[in-house]
Amino acid sequence: MKKILIANRGEIAIRVMKTAQKMGIKTVAVYSTADRNAPHVKFADEAVCIGEPPSNKSYLLGSKIIEVAKKLHVDAIHPGYGFLSENANFAEEVEKNNIIFIGPKSKAIRIMGSKLAAKDAVKNYHIPMVPGIDKAITDVSKAKIIAKEIGFPILIKASAGGGGKGMRIVEKEKDLESQMKRAISEATSAFGDGSVFIEKYVTSPRHVEIQVLADSHGNVLHFFERECSIQRRYQKVVEEAPSSVLSPALRKEMGNAAVQVAKACDYLGAGTVEFLLDADHNFYFLEMNTRLQVEHPVTELITGVDLVELQIRVARGEALSLQQEDLKIKGHALELRVYAEDPLNDFLPSVGHLDVYKLPVGKGIRVDNGFEQHMDIPIYYDPMLSKLITYGKTRDEAIQLLIMAIENYKVEGVQTTLPFGKFVCEHEAFRSGNFDTHFVKNYYSPELLKANMEQEARIAALIAVKTYLEDQEILRLPN
Repeated sequence: MKKILIANRGEIAIRVMKTAQKMGIKTVAVYSTADRNAPHVKFADEAVCIGEPPSNKSYLLGSKIIEVAKKLHVDAIHPGYGFLSENANFAEEVEKNNIIFIGPKSKAIRIMGSKLAAKDAVKNYHIPMVPGIDKAITDVSKAKIIAKEIGFPILIKASAGGGGKGMRIVEKEKDLESQMKRAISEATSAFGDGSVFIEKYVTSPRHVEIQVLADSHGNVLHFFERECSIQRRYQKVVEEAPSSVLSPALRKEMGNAAVQVAKACDYLGAGTVEFLLDADHNFYFLEMNTRLQVEHPVTELITGVDLVELQIRVARGEALSLQQEDLKIKGHALELRVYAEDPLNDFLPSVGHLDVYKLPVGKGIRVDNGFEQHMDIPIYYDPMLSKLITYGKTRDEAIQLLIMAIENYKVEGVQTTLPFGKFVCEHEAFRSGNFDTHFVKNYYSPELLKANMEQEARIAALIAVKTYLEDQEILRLPN
């Protein structure tokens, strides 16, 4: 494998290129006209413009990307995450053109791309699942009967996608019909597929996922868990590894379950098996993401492995050189997704110009970044600027380091999730480990964050005045 095309943009494109470069593999970037001056374009050995800014006219044009790959004699395509990464047709098309797809086979993507098909695939492996139905439903009267059987509250979920779209929590029977119609409508517009299913809503859930990696020689390993319970709008913002609540026995049990899920669909490459953990630490299979996750760096830091390197090695037919017993957890890692969003205004995107953009540096600090000072943030894509990751010997150390890194991350011109990240790190519920996916709903409000920020500004102003007065006093002292 001498040349890889990265069918993505921003920080993940650079992340993949760094590993390819380390392995002596040339890289090709693709970009839209909005990204012509983006760092990932400059970082690659070669770069090709594939279209206009909207992703359906550029980054989602699978056939155009394959055409570029063939023209430049590319050996493999790495899809990153998002865009075409979980598109089974694209993976299939890549293979048909004798190019290696750095990811699972299209069959596994198809099975795990449907939550219902995924549940069906793993049901013979005795993996715990949330009580509910294993087929799509649109009939409200049937839904009412099922909901009564499993008991309220229930969760309506879109079969074809994630990110909270087509998802509704229903507390009472009287709300079922209206919420179901909304879920079906939202799922149809988001995924082109309105099929939904119903399951018991787990109260006080934690979102814990297991990183797996499988080769073409029958080896499947798990790389422990990531805790992803700090979310807004069902999307993760703060992630960590390991989880603060898993015992070694539960960790092993969940790891083994994740390996079984991978085996159930004949998996190849890196993937993530997502579980819900209830208040009594019972776990339930949610879904499998058939790609590299945004939060993969925290796993890399606690295990000492380069997951992208393993992806590439597995894709070129190599057997994993590691055994499960070789993998050990060392230290603790945290990741904050730095979005150009306004946490004081319902986390709405904050597009604009990066007047100031300076990254924190130091031991135990890693920034997977996709932007530079004086760049504009395009309105066409996910508003994530970077991922701020810290690593310490203990969880407390990693938290303190993340607070310090947030304070030293300078952004002017747009609002970001940096103040929210600091709010999380300083909150007692997070520090104690006693939190769930309702953290934002239970503890966060824009008013609280604003009050914290104003208090910090007052303290900073007082310190500045005190320093100024002390300096003036020194100047007045006689020689």
